[in-house]
Amino acid sequence: MDMRTSLRRDAQTIIAGAIAAVSPEEAVKRALRGRTFLGRLVLVAAGKAAWSMARAAHEMLKERVDTGIVITKYGHVMGPIGEYELIEAGHPVPDGNSFAGTTRALELVGGLTPEDTVIFLLSGGGSALFEVPLVSEQELRDITNQLLACGAEIREMNTVRKRLSAVKGGRFALACAPARVYSVILSDIIGDPLDMIASGPTVPDKSTCAEAMAVVKKYGLVLSEHALELLAQETPKELFNVENAVTGSVRELCEATGRECSALGYEPVILTDTLSCQAREAGSFLGSVARTHAGGGRKLAFIAGGETVVKLTGHGLGGRNQELALAAAEEIAGLDCAVFSVGSDGTDGPTDAAGGYVDGGTLSALKAAGLDLHTVLEDNDAYHALKAADGLIITGPTGTNVNDVAVVLVNG
Repeated sequence: MDMRTSLRRDAQTIIAGAIAAVSPEEAVKRALRGRTFLGRLVLVAAGKAAWSMARAAHEMLKERVDTGIVITKYGHVMGPIGEYELIEAGHPVPDGNSFAGTTRALELVGGLTPEDTVIFLLSGGGSALFEVPLVSEQELRDITNQLLACGAEIREMNTVRKRLSAVKGGRFALACAPARVYSVILSDIIGDPLDMIASGPTVPDKSTCAEAMAVVKKYGLVLSEHALELLAQETPKELFNVENAVTGSVRELCEATGRECSALGYEPVILTDTLSCQAREAGSFLGSVARTHAGGGRKLAFIAGGETVVKLTGHGLGGRNQELALAAAEEIAGLDCAVFSVGSDGTDGPTDAAGGYVDGGTLSALKAAGLDLHTVLEDNDAYHALKAADGLIITGPTGTNVNDVAVVLVNG
């Protein structure tokens, strides 16, 4: 088996094992185990892991749930769950199904009593999937696209978006009152800030109007007068009918990745579980780590978890994990090393790939295909370049969502 085949096989094994280890099903069951619910029980699940989380809850609660609804990304519904309503919707930009599904959820939680409970299962992607906008649908999409294109961090994006929504920033919990809300949250944001995960539908909002306006000024966002007025209205700072339980995190993903690497004979080192920078910069850095340690006679694995961002400079196709991986190709050219990065949810940008893989032969493969690495990166076209170099990682929807993990493999 040649070097490239061996490293690619190891990468696939590590990815599969690590993602399986952070599956949300058992975490949801732990969160529900031993709990007693009185009165009516309504289940609402929203996010890219909503289907998996709802299925786990259904296996425990069965007919105890009076009614349930699941709102998730297109392609993420894997089959029926009891009598629950299953809705697939737009992500990362909300669409009509996002709005219709969330409106339906609000209808289901209306008219409840203090003895009733809403089980709210929330995962990453909820900012787009769980939404009833206070601005026009077109403007919300436009503002979301502006935030995605300018390279804003997730905290900055959500500080703005929650003020334009009838359900974000604690407003969904208010809509459920006087019923109790038990919220089980799968974290996809570094540091697990509950008010920022999917823009905190059941969490008192810690961000301020001043911070929202600062994001608008920082990135030169174009908003209508109505939207600017909404940014000046404060969100709920106290909620008395909610219990929030966070489960799953990128730290667990990094630790699981380390165990998988160790099982294959690599010495794992977790560099960070708070990676937050431009994808291109992260890839170049991880490539330089590989170059420093290559040829030392030891099998090493350097692991970085978190979530990078892409500054759009072109019109190509790709995602942050694909761009990160591709940016490492030049540094590791000719070395017995690999760099790969993957989104734990199985999706990366508006593509069918979960991430990207490069090794010591990738740069030569790109040149043989007539592609210049720097031109491709400037055009943000990592998808087509990695496809040409057999570097796309495709897992399909995984049912979980706890940020991204990038790995450097040094094969001795």
